[in-house]
Amino acid sequence: MQRWNGWGDERVEYPLAPSAQTFLRQRLGEGRRLADAELTAVLASVPESRLPAHPLVDTDAETRVRHARGQSLPDWLAMRSGAFERFPDGVARPESSDEVRELLDWAREQGVSVIPYGGGTSVVGHVNPPEGEAPVLTLSLARMNRLLELDRESRVATFGAGVTGPELEAQLREHGYMLGHFPQSWEFSTLGGWVASRSSGQQSLLYGRIEQLFAGGRVETPRGTLALPTFPASSAGPDLRELVLGSEGRLGVITEVKVRVSPVPEHESFHVAFMPDEATGMQLVRELAQARLPLSMLRLSNAEETRTQLTLAGHESMVRWLERYLALRGCGENKCMLTFGVTGEAPASRQLLARARRRIRAARGVPIGRSLGRKWEQSRFRSPYLRHGLWEQGYAVDTLETCADWSRIPALMKRVEAAIRENAGEGESAHVFTHLSHVYPQGSSLYTTYVFRCSEEYETTLARWRAMKSAASSAIVAGGGTISHQHGVGRDHAPWLEQEKTREGLAVLEHLFDHFDPDHHLNPGCLLEERNAGKTS
Repeated sequence: MQRWNGWGDERVEYPLAPSAQTFLRQRLGEGRRLADAELTAVLASVPESRLPAHPLVDTDAETRVRHARGQSLPDWLAMRSGAFERFPDGVARPESSDEVRELLDWAREQGVSVIPYGGGTSVVGHVNPPEGEAPVLTLSLARMNRLLELDRESRVATFGAGVTGPELEAQLREHGYMLGHFPQSWEFSTLGGWVASRSSGQQSLLYGRIEQLFAGGRVETPRGTLALPTFPASSAGPDLRELVLGSEGRLGVITEVKVRVSPVPEHESFHVAFMPDEATGMQLVRELAQARLPLSMLRLSNAEETRTQLTLAGHESMVRWLERYLALRGCGENKCMLTFGVTGEAPASRQLLARARRRIRAARGVPIGRSLGRKWEQSRFRSPYLRHGLWEQGYAVDTLETCADWSRIPALMKRVEAAIRENAGEGESAHVFTHLSHVYPQGSSLYTTYVFRCSEEYETTLARWRAMKSAASSAIVAGGGTISHQHGVGRDHAPWLEQEKTREGLAVLEHLFDHFDPDHHLNPGCLLEERNAGKTS
């Protein structure tokens, strides 16, 4: 069972090690634990549904609570405090594209707003019921989770859009294939959600982002069905897949997704090395990306994240030994951790690993073998659970991300981190650190985490988050970064979209969505800020 008021499986805990608790107290002060609301009290606050009866729609109070919020920090605070503000009026769980079509037609007739819902893992407000007078139907695709077709010759697989990462990979592996798309939310996020938000997986360096994997599919819109056939390539006008990628539920409901799959690799391993400092590490990562060395992953933690990760790992005696060894090898206080993946046929993988290590050593780095790489692999999807461990100690944590050209990366990282620290509020500090999570020949993404002590009240904690998030977002666009590399726009990033797309670009999107959704009932307020109120029929 998933938690109703937080991330993931309620049986999984990620408590802070004593050394991590001491680390945070020294930097931020003693934590302030805010009181959690009880589910029974939240259920009592759910209003009567405004929807007429429909055989596919569930108006049970707990079902509506569990589909009312995503996983952003404002969502977390709303769930923990019990101040949800709004709930969907009902939740539908269709099992086919035809049932989605039926629900969209019914919703249009009834003047109902529709929110497409995958795994509920959005961290930018994609799935929250909007303000407005129209009733809200959340359309969960959880039951549309099967492998529908596998074209072995073409290596194209067709899935229901509600399939989660584990479900997708398990069904493909029965046939010897895999997709290789592993976002941090992989346990619960869905294929349709990846396409709708243009997500990126941890091993995109090898497998590509979702736009490279998305081959076609089916979208149900208020106007009708949009079918996207598969081609290896085409010059027949603009690629209609691009209309769907990143559309965030505004154009229609993605019901079937065709993806390009790969054989399960013979070998896969993850390795860690340490670089003397950030500048040396960034230069190496850039050179590896531009040389197109066929690694499956490259991730560089800055010095502060490296210190934090080694502290959170526990095992204090082992970490002390490691740090003494690294200092002797020239990687001291400013060292940065480099994690990389090697995937493919066994002989070629051995050669690739040897090449990577030679380049690391030539750049004054220190490879340390597979031990830390194995630990990263074992815990690669556990990081979101850390929010629970921090919360229990009285701290809040959030992340944000961007992507920019290499020439902008060093200054942009400093600018974003400074914006967060300077806007922590109430004379408080924020513990901020960053890593390069996805790299390209042209540039890199930046993934920033910030931890801060909770205020005495939920409202003040949320206000401080808004100040930090707003300052960091403004710093991103001012520094030449995209407002989102992998999380999408949702409602939280919408105010900064025009600076990236321009007014003319947003007008194109408005006309596109007006065509497919003339009544503005599909996920109103998401992606395009000025359409927040939507229309009622």
